[in-house]
Parts: sequence; structure tokens; C-alpha cells
Amino acid sequence: MSTFIAMPDAVAGSVALSALVGSLPLITFFVLLLVVKARAYVCGGVALLVALAVAVVGFHMPGDLALLSATQGAVFGLFPIVWIVVLALWFYQVTVLSGRFEDLRTLFDTIGGGDLRIQAILIAFCFGGLLEALAGFGAPVAITATMILALGLKPLKTATAVLIANTAPVAFGAVGIPITTAGVLTNLDPANIGAVVGHQAPFLALLVPSFLLLIIDGFRGLREAWPAALVIGVTFAVAQWWSATYFSYELTDVVASLAGLAAAVIFLRFWKPKGADAVRDRLGVAKPASPESLTPARIWMAVLPYILVVAVFGTAKLWTIGVDIPAALAATDIAIPWPGLDGRLLNADGEPITNTVYQFQWLSSPGTLLLIAGLLVGLIYSLFNAHGKFRLSLGNAVAEIGRTFWRMRFAALTIMAVLSLAYVMNFSGQTIAMGTWVAGLGAAFAFFSPVLGWIGTAVTGSDTSANALFANLQKTAALEAGLDPHLMTAANTSGGVVGKMISPQSLAIAATSVAMEGKESAIFRSVIWWSVGLLLLLCTLVFLQSNVLAWILPGN
Repeated sequence: MSTFIAMPDAVAGSVALSALVGSLPLITFFVLLLVVKARAYVCGGVALLVALAVAVVGFHMPGDLALLSATQGAVFGLFPIVWIVVLALWFYQVTVLSGRFEDLRTLFDTIGGGDLRIQAILIAFCFGGLLEALAGFGAPVAITATMILALGLKPLKTATAVLIANTAPVAFGAVGIPITTAGVLTNLDPANIGAVVGHQAPFLALLVPSFLLLIIDGFRGLREAWPAALVIGVTFAVAQWWSATYFSYELTDVVASLAGLAAAVIFLRFWKPKGADAVRDRLGVAKPASPESLTPARIWMAVLPYILVVAVFGTAKLWTIGVDIPAALAATDIAIPWPGLDGRLLNADGEPITNTVYQFQWLSSPGTLLLIAGLLVGLIYSLFNAHGKFRLSLGNAVAEIGRTFWRMRFAALTIMAVLSLAYVMNFSGQTIAMGTWVAGLGAAFAFFSPVLGWIGTAVTGSDTSANALFANLQKTAALEAGLDPHLMTAANTSGGVVGKMISPQSLAIAATSVAMEGKESAIFRSVIWWSVGLLLLLCTLVFLQSNVLAWILPGN
């Protein structure tokens, strides 16, 4: 059977020309999305066809290998990605069906002093950061979007806010998986990579709460509520820096999110935003009814789902006392060499690559852990909320899984198409060609290094996938250019966090969550300049850290 080696200069022996040809699928996708305004899953499907054609004609990949690459990507998109997103939405729906979500809203209303802007920051940034720490893979966008939409904010502003809020936490998402992946692929210490990311992401975290005020209520909102945004942003950033540098990069987002929320609770006891009703009038949001007084028992039941999420994920990811639960769960993963593909894709040394082995994480997947947590919530609610407004049966909670899958059907098609696209581009050498061309910039590569992570995450929707694509390339380019490989690998991770908001996967999730299916292009136009602006800021920061600001990095 034929084999294939991906070459960065496959098109006419030119890396530049190969990079240009390799970018055609991405150009196709965004032209269809922005100009034609086609649905995201249509854009993904057409771009996939272009990627297959480029792989076969331009990069000389055997047609059967290109098609098999697409199938592996589609299956990976379905499980675990779609599985995680659907279960995250279902988990939220269980709280809605139980009636307890209204109590959670009231709790946020109480903490936020009735100010919609502060509530949005607490939900999208602090609570979303906690969800990113535990689940990642789109779950924070899905859950926080539905929560903020329920507060009365308009759909487009809601989608924009949650996508931008889901930036700084992404690098440490899903218990630090992007950084762990980078460490595995580069043979660099992931703790050192995480510490460097901890000196980049906090700069974004410091700014994001203020950006949310601008998005929600313009410069007037920033002028009226900046003290709260500053306190939350500074606290989150400092906690993120401390945890990544001195404590644990895996728990960085947990520490930062809880610290930001605690700082908000304390600060808002002494400072109150002005004009909460005026804000609602300006935004066209109806004034909510006077919130009911919450008893301690109702507060406990309202926050119980998220306590259980922390407990389930914390146990599954970190518990090693007596029984190494993470290792036990990992042992249940089933490695499936992809039929017809495994062993036929080779690296430059002629050895088979390992990415053709599909890991079926049926038990250790964050989606399955969300299912376990949700079933526990449904069981507890059915036992202790058997009457009145909080009535919920376990059967109804389980039936909601099917309804959620149906609701997410078009988003699932988009995700599967985009992951198929990513796999074809990766295995055929299209992404490697683009990355190699950028890496040929020499010392100036330090400035452009985050762009690779930005591109990788924009294509795949995952910072983990972006590191899988480019982490080793970043290390190699850094060594050739005399740069710090930890800094460049970290820059790939940090660049990915500002690319996630424009990824088709994230756009589809946000659109579905705020009932804007088919209008992903409007959301894209709303977030693209925020993404580009933050990318330029990050590029400048990394470039300075490679020379004049090298002293601020850990170990210097």
C-alpha cells in the first residue's frame, strides 16, 4: 500500500507557493461565510472539498489517504467535541427544567447589584472561566450565552460578549490540556510552558472585563462601571499569573475564576454601580421583577450543579490519593489505529506518525464527566424537588439529552466539517507549509509566532489542536532563530486564545446558543476586529519578551 510524507514545499518546490495554495481552503471558508453569507456547515463542507482537491492535486497526497483523513477528523469532531458541547448544553437545560436556574439568576443579580453589565462580566468572564477550566471545548460559550441571553441582553451582543470573555482562560482550559499537549509534542516541561503563558494571558485578562463593558453599554458603560471591571480584571490576572508560575498550570483557571468572583463579591459590598435601571432602558431590556428572597437552602440547590461539576472534574482529573483516578480513567481509553490510514502517513524520517491513532475516550471525556454530573443533579433534584415550581423527574432530565442533540444538529455538522478540514490540511502538509513559511522570518518570527496559534485555533476551534499542529514547529523555528523555545511554544498557546472567538466551531456554538442559527457571519463581523486587535497586542508583547522584556519571564 502507498505511503505519504507531507512536504512543506510540495507545490513546485516552493514553501511560499505551497503556503499560498494551502491557504485556499481557509480563504474559501471565510469568503463563503462573509461574502456569500452561507451557513457555517455549508462553508465547512465546501472548504473541505477544496482542501481535498488541494491535498491531492497540489500536495500529491493519495486520494484514499485524503478521504480517510477527512473521516478521522469527522469522527473526532463528533466525539469528543460534539459530545462535550451537547452535554454542556444539556447540563444547563437540567437546571432550567428544574426551575433552579431562576434562583441562580437571582443570586447573580444580588451579587451584581442589579446591574446587567456587572452580571454579564460575572457570568461570561468569572463563571465562564471556571467552566473553561473544567470542560473547555465550547462548553463555556454555550452555557454562559444562554444565561446572559436569559438576563435580557440582545442576542448579537450576548454572542459577542461570551466569545470575547472566553479568551484569557482558554490557554489553561480543560485542566491545562493545551499546555500539556504542547509539552508532550515538544519534549519541553509543560510546567515551564505554562509559567510563560502565565506571563502572557494575564495581560488579556486584565483588559477583557473593560472590553465587555464597551460591548454591552459603550463608553458610557465603561465610564460608569470601570471600577468593578478593573478589580475583577486585576484580581483574575494576578491569580492567573501566580497559579501558573508558582502553583499549578492545570488549576490556573479554577484559581483565577474563583479569585475574580470573590473579589467582585467583596468589592461590590462597598461600591455600587449607578443607573442600573437606566442601563436597561438604553439597552431595551425589561426591568426584572423584584427578586424573591433566597433562603440558604435555595441558594445551595441553585449552585449545587456547579459544585458537583467541580467535584466530578476535580476528582477525575486530579485525585491521586489512594487510587490514581486520572490514570484509571485514562486506562479505559481505547486506541483505534485509523483503518487504512495508520502506518501510511510518515514523518520526514520515514517513520509513521502517531496522530493517526484515534483515542476513544468513552469514560474520561469531559462530555461523559458532564453526563455523570448532570445525572447526579437530575437525581438529587428529582428526590428533593418533587413538587411546585422545582418539580423535575429524572426521566425528563434524561429525555432532554435527545432534544438537545436535535437542537445542535446543524452546529454538529459544522464542527464535523471543520475538523475534517483541519485533519486534511494537517496530514497533507497544508498547515505545515503555512507554518514553515511564517517561521522563515528569522528573528522577526518572535513577533509573528502567536499568529500560528491564532490560525490553528481559528481553523480547528481548539487551542489544543493548534498546539498539536504547530507546537513542535514553534520549538524548531525558535532553536533555529536563537529564540527561547518555551517562549515561542507558549506564544502559540496564547495566540490560540484570541483565535478561538473567530473559529467556525465557536461561531456555530454561539449562534445556536443565542438562537441566531444561520447568522454566524454577523457574529464573525462583530468579533473579528477584537480578535485582530488582541492578536497585535499579543504579538507585540511576545516580541518584547524575546528581547527587552526577557527579564520578566520565569527563570530570568
